[in-house]
Amino acid sequence: MKTMQVDVAIIGAGTAGLAAYRSAKAAGASVVIIEGGDHGTTCARVGCMPSKLLIAAADAADAVGKAPGFGVHVDGVVRIDGGEVMDRVRRERDRFVDFVLGDVQDISETDRIRGHAAFVDKHTIAVADYSLIRCKSSVIATGSRATYPDTFKSLGDRLIISDDVFNWRDLPKSLAVMGPGIIGLELGQALHRLGVRVAVLGRGGRLGPINDPEILAYAVAAFNREFALEPDAHVESMERDGDRVAIRRKGADGKVDVEHFDYVLAATGRTPNVSGIGLDQTGIDLDEKGVPCFDPLTTRTIDAAGTSPIFIAGDANNFIPLLHEAADEGRIAGRNAARLALGSEVTPVPRRVPIGIVFTDPQIGIVGGGYHALSAGSFVSGQASFEDQGRSRIMLKNKGLLKVYADPATGRFLGAEMLVPAAEHLAHLLAWALQNKMTVTQMLEMPFYHPVIEEGLRTALRDVKAKLRRA
Repeated sequence: MKTMQVDVAIIGAGTAGLAAYRSAKAAGASVVIIEGGDHGTTCARVGCMPSKLLIAAADAADAVGKAPGFGVHVDGVVRIDGGEVMDRVRRERDRFVDFVLGDVQDISETDRIRGHAAFVDKHTIAVADYSLIRCKSSVIATGSRATYPDTFKSLGDRLIISDDVFNWRDLPKSLAVMGPGIIGLELGQALHRLGVRVAVLGRGGRLGPINDPEILAYAVAAFNREFALEPDAHVESMERDGDRVAIRRKGADGKVDVEHFDYVLAATGRTPNVSGIGLDQTGIDLDEKGVPCFDPLTTRTIDAAGTSPIFIAGDANNFIPLLHEAADEGRIAGRNAARLALGSEVTPVPRRVPIGIVFTDPQIGIVGGGYHALSAGSFVSGQASFEDQGRSRIMLKNKGLLKVYADPATGRFLGAEMLVPAAEHLAHLLAWALQNKMTVTQMLEMPFYHPVIEEGLRTALRDVKAKLRRA
């Protein structure tokens, strides 16, 4: 077995791992990056990019359907060619993956190792059966994978995960989406708009990342006007029936209906890829799910002595599983792993304000943790409906509700939740305001053009300011 000595070893060459590698190298450490699967990041292969390609096709189909509202009529049959839709998704997806592969190829061959990695102890990593790496510190950046209940497995090849969707050669006629989280909502609505009969089914009433009760109620009603959505469906059974799946569920009236679908998409969450990498040999603390405990400001894992040389970044830590957070954590982990290896102190790095966006229509935006991050009685809220908002009506996108939250004692802006057109832009503006610790008054002093979507934000800010005066 070949043995090598380095300052920093990084397990995983996805977004977090590549950022950690570059950061550790920039700090002057000797580094190796180990990958046991396909190069190309979750975002590029099966996440952000292919899902947005599918959504873009769905938005084009939806725009054709809405065109008569502007007096623009498409005479004849509008045809959605599922083969062509999926061909573009795969081609463009592969281009994005190639960009990432180019970044990997830019890494010196002496720094790249292929094979499954597992800790032998906290300073030693075995790679398959041929390499033993001794390192002063290391970074776990192994990503995550889709997970679903064992009971789903009886569906065989009628059960798919989101990764499978992006390899389709054509679109199915029908699909049941189990789980109305971010992935389930985005893919469910997109496939519905592309002509697939879709039902999105959940349990417990949750919908994506929404926690504000008013936003939640509005969202359930809005999406249900377009496609079948039951955030708290009472599914009695899911069984294979030939080449289809029969789903029995009880309605609010107590009646049990059976509906058949070509496939079931399990969108029930993702789990960190930390099993089978020898964590039991490292002495670090694990939570109830077997995920390493860590300090988010340093990304350093926690052990009894408080001197762990192991860091963790990206989806592997199950903290905030978003690409920009993975990149940030990778940079923090790589820098601190290098500092520790080279004899310096590990240093905390302030995290950015949380921001989350779901690319449904209307889009969902959460800023600063939203409603969930606030304690009852600690805030006042203001809101704006987008049903009569000028720019939204002009574009025939006048659906949505925005809530903003502020501190009644200081007037400071605390966060927001929204289901609105262009939430991807409003959420950024609000996250910047929150990170800069702005008050509602200061935000209203900023320029607002006319007619723009942002005028809806101004309405919500004026509403909360009026309530602050009365508080």
